[in-house]
Amino acid sequence: MKTYKVLTINPGSTSTKIALFENETCLYSKNVAHDASELAKYNKISDQLPYRRNMILDLLEEADISLEDVDVFVGRGGGLLACQGGTYLVSDLMYEHARNMQNGVIHPASLGPQLAKDFADQYGKQAMVVNPPDVDELQDLARMTGIKGVNRIIHLHSLNLKETAIRHSKNVLHKKYEETNLIVCHIGGGISVSAHREGKMIDGFDIVMGEGPMAPTRCGSIAVADVLNYMKQNQYTVDDIKPLLTKSGGFVSHLGISDAKELTKRASEGDSYAKMVWNTMIYQIEKCIGSMAAVLHGKVDGILLGGGMVYSEDLVQQIRQTCSFIAPVFAYPGEFEMEAMAAGAIRVLNGEEKLKEYTGKLCWNGFEWDK
Repeated sequence: MKTYKVLTINPGSTSTKIALFENETCLYSKNVAHDASELAKYNKISDQLPYRRNMILDLLEEADISLEDVDVFVGRGGGLLACQGGTYLVSDLMYEHARNMQNGVIHPASLGPQLAKDFADQYGKQAMVVNPPDVDELQDLARMTGIKGVNRIIHLHSLNLKETAIRHSKNVLHKKYEETNLIVCHIGGGISVSAHREGKMIDGFDIVMGEGPMAPTRCGSIAVADVLNYMKQNQYTVDDIKPLLTKSGGFVSHLGISDAKELTKRASEGDSYAKMVWNTMIYQIEKCIGSMAAVLHGKVDGILLGGGMVYSEDLVQQIRQTCSFIAPVFAYPGEFEMEAMAAGAIRVLNGEEKLKEYTGKLCWNGFEWDK
């Protein structure tokens, strides 16, 4: 097998992760935290590009790593319009969409395609993006709602969800991802629960728009009438309550904390409120897993749990006790994001997967009768 070197770049809200891979072996990795006062100097996220690029170059120089030896640069794919899963070439169009955050989601992940292409252009190599956050492979039945003209889209931890499914299919089931049916969860600061059928993520809960289980900073699914009453009672506007979707809901709303370790510590010390919040979150995850089992018609090869909270034995045990009647439950604590980006590029280089073109058009644009 030919050897390839891949540099992966994952810009986050307060840090930048980079890793250098030689095929599947990680040769170097670094996660650098950014001072909030430094980031505050930039009016727009895209304005941070030179700062983050120079920081990466400084780190690699300190580690005596030459970018001339890198075959592919892979960035986290933020800011893009909804597309099918897979590995994409960072074209000029993708670069521009990432820079403008075309999908309307303001997040530093949009710097990923930009950084990757800047490095690739400088060294005459390719830049890629693997399973960006806006992967949309929903089946049509998952799109319609009870309000005409309001159709579901999806925002999930696509990169980690798909890589977990690919690895489990290969290493445990000894099958291709396209030959399996799986329920895959990412349980961390946000919680994604998704149904994967024969290589497509056909349903899941939109964690940016308020669906799914309660999470450390997210309110999860709540009845519309209850939200309207909450707004009326407190004289809140839409802007007042929108942070509950991703920043101030869940653990934060109840107890003012977002750290799962702190929450479980309080619960273990006899705090009944903390214990109820923890168990309620797990209960809601279990309900969501059950609904995805129905989506897959009960034909489930495994339930896969990934993300930081999966380090909790209590969480895994509770889900296993409740959901094992559906399929075996497997725990993959942490995440494979950096590995996933490298693996996607290597699959393309090895000819196992076709490199896709980003069209800049929504992969789904409404039902035919709405056009």
